[in-house]
Amino acid sequence: SNLSANCWSRLHPVNMFNSYNVKFHHSKALTSPYPGSRIERSHVPEDKVGWLTEWKDYNPVEYTAKSVLAGPSWADPQINEEGFSPKFNERDGEVERKSLNGLYVVENGRPRNPVGRTGLTGRGLLGRWGPNHAADPVVTRWKRDGSGNKVAHPVTGKNILQFVAIKRRDCGEWAIPGGMVDPGEKITATLKREFEEEALNSLQKSPEEKAELEKQLHKLFSQEHFVVYRGYVDDPRNTDNAWMETEAVNYHDETGETMDNLPLEAGDDAGVVKWVDISEKLELYASHSYFIKLVTEKRGAHWSEYPGSEC
Repeated sequence: SNLSANCWSRLHPVNMFNSYNVKFHHSKALTSPYPGSRIERSHVPEDKVGWLTEWKDYNPVEYTAKSVLAGPSWADPQINEEGFSPKFNERDGEVERKSLNGLYVVENGRPRNPVGRTGLTGRGLLGRWGPNHAADPVVTRWKRDGSGNKVAHPVTGKNILQFVAIKRRDCGEWAIPGGMVDPGEKITATLKREFEEEALNSLQKSPEEKAELEKQLHKLFSQEHFVVYRGYVDDPRNTDNAWMETEAVNYHDETGETMDNLPLEAGDDAGVVKWVDISEKLELYASHSYFIKLVTEKRGAHWSEYPGSEC
């Protein structure tokens, strides 16, 4: 529909690199101060976001967080470091440097953010130069009353869907429990692992408890699921040289029986975890509200009481 196309262009205009759509390119990737710092991005006017727009005086701030420069296992070295010659736009050993959105430009040895300028060079908080791959498992069930019947929204008459949400420790925003893909890890493994760690606190469980969780989760994660979104994410951590990409996948527990047996418990990067009713009133981290909206469309669930409302 036109509505979806309009929402798409506002949130994820990844394939729209012409200057006509430039004002839609970035919003969270232009916010200051940069997360976890006092660093202010150079101001990027809406009409100058796209790389196709010439801007000779563009002089962005350079910033890479100390936690990244300390050289943890999940981070690349600096570009000019001896012995570091990354293979951009391809699989580089165990590290996936291909973008989900096709080829990106490499300029002066540095990858260039495919969506446009952000007012900041370097890597910020991101470990990899170029795409930083994440996975977001959207685990859903129908809201039910005390008798086990599905609860419909009084205005739209559509059934209300719930999803497992975490409150992020770093920024306090509600989000889908996701995380970064480890080198060499399959995306399906990341989706399951991140859900276990963040929503079930599996890292603190005994081997026996963990085995029981695995058994229950296998049932949910091995059933039919659908990929909600694959590609670039408008994320506040993005820079001109490093950016987030994700694969969001919906795992739906139709009867609710599988998830009823799994006690939600916040772990790892989560402060709180709970089932949340889905509606357009949700305000979520990064582009997560958009992913959730796509799930409600797919499932025919309630989203908005106002027909034709914006996403």
